[in-house]
Amino acid sequence: MAALTTEQLDELQSFLKDWLRHSGRTQADLRRALRASSIRMPVLLDELDRTYRKDGLVGLAERLCEIEDLWHREDSGEVDALPTMSGPEDALGQLDLLLEEIRLDIGDA
Repeated sequence: MAALTTEQLDELQSFLKDWLRHSGRTQADLRRALRASSIRMPVLLDELDRTYRKDGLVGLAERLCEIEDLWHREDSGEVDALPTMSGPEDALGQLDLLLEEIRLDIGDA
């Protein structure tokens, strides 16, 4: 699959900054969750772009949902739990809703 376009990367960067701000997280938190080599936004975007190229938009949304799930578990003291993707019925936030919307859109196509 092709890489994200410059416009898509700009939108993803804007989304990530808003998501981090609203969730009370930092780029360092995102770096740890992604297992990226740096907290710099271009490095984080490159890691997410690799996910997109490998697994498409659904894979990218799933990865972000897994990160949000991990953060929720960390906040509730379940830091030893492995990040997994639960079903849509276990939606934990905006990213789960986004993933469900993407799945619905793909089903309509």
